Amino acid sequence: MYSKAFIPYRGYFSSPFARWQGSLQNENAIELGAITARRWLAAKDLDAKIFEYLYLGKTIGQLHTFYAAPWAAALMGATEIPGCHIPQACSTSTTCISLAAAGIETGLYKTVFCLMTDRCSNGPHTIWPNPMGPGGEVISEDWMMDNFNKDPWGGVAMIQTAENVVKKVGGITKEDCDEVTYRRYEQYQDALANDREFQKRYMFPVEYKKGKKETALLEADEGVVPTTREGLARLKPVIEGGVHSFGAQTHPADGNCGIILTTREKARELSADSSIEIQVVSYGFARALKAHMAMAVVPAARMALEKAGIDIGDVRAIKTHNPFAANDLYLAREMNIDVMKFNNYGSSLIYGHPQGPTAGRGIIEMIEELVILGGGYGLFTGCAAGDTGAALVVKVS
Repeated sequence: MYSKAFIPYRGYFSSPFARWQGSLQNENAIELGAITARRWLAAKDLDAKIFEYLYLGKTIGQLHTFYAAPWAAALMGATEIPGCHIPQACSTSTTCISLAAAGIETGLYKTVFCLMTDRCSNGPHTIWPNPMGPGGEVISEDWMMDNFNKDPWGGVAMIQTAENVVKKVGGITKEDCDEVTYRRYEQYQDALANDREFQKRYMFPVEYKKGKKETALLEADEGVVPTTREGLARLKPVIEGGVHSFGAQTHPADGNCGIILTTREKARELSADSSIEIQVVSYGFARALKAHMAMAVVPAARMALEKAGIDIGDVRAIKTHNPFAANDLYLAREMNIDVMKFNNYGSSLIYGHPQGPTAGRGIIEMIEELVILGGGYGLFTGCAAGDTGAALVVKVS
């Protein structure tokens, strides 16, 4: 449990998430994330030199990844600080925030920036040497498709891990998954109401290169698919006998987000409203049965709640990383909560999954929802590659 780590109100941003092979497909994720953070800091009239350390969360190889964190810090304007590059698949943001909170808790530093960024588009094609192979032929790896299609330990594609959970627990149908997906689409529409009033509380536009001499702003999510119950019903399961169609799972995306973590006193100083206090309370982690990734959300959540000294009934807002609709159905069943009443205002199932920043955006949305509700505890939980999961509890006062 943490007691000393706080997030200033509005001391965070998320870019819109761009569709796979969309507007951000040619941008270096490190460079784009850092430059977006620099523009956001300038808009807030904040100097990057307030930061003592940078946690850079990124999972997909980009040019100059070797220099990732210190390069990003310099591009942000924090030219004198070091940083650490954290790649932990879908749990990247959650873990970056936890590590920053732990550093503040121990007095290692007072003010930290967590920058999470990724580009699923145009993923790297890696060649590994294989001198002892037949004719010395190399081993090749397509970062996106090869890793999504087979866990080297679990032996199956990610979607199969969700279907394995469905088979193990029973009682989850394609109709259930379609209904949850449609509900998540409805919740996302709430974030678009009144000219995107909710999203504009935290979303910051990305400036990207449209041509050699032309730039453009991406100001809203790109690639959200219009969804109806009838349309979902017509889609067949991806795996024969399974419950997930293409509509009931997330899609790769590109984007970034940033979050300031600091002491209570500094958070008040940096806050857009000093009467609002946001505390990082606890972190949880888990590993589920082999090839049962969707199960990891529950023990991770329970660990975070236990460390916070609360139970699920004390939580006012819940957000999840839900790459498959069954994730939320399983969580709801195990935690005895209504699957239709969490993930308000959106989730990765609808707006996409750029890996590194996905959980960060969900946590930011959860904070804003808690502010609207007048405060309380929030729980974020999500699965990640390798049958793992991570969770975070925050408190808004």
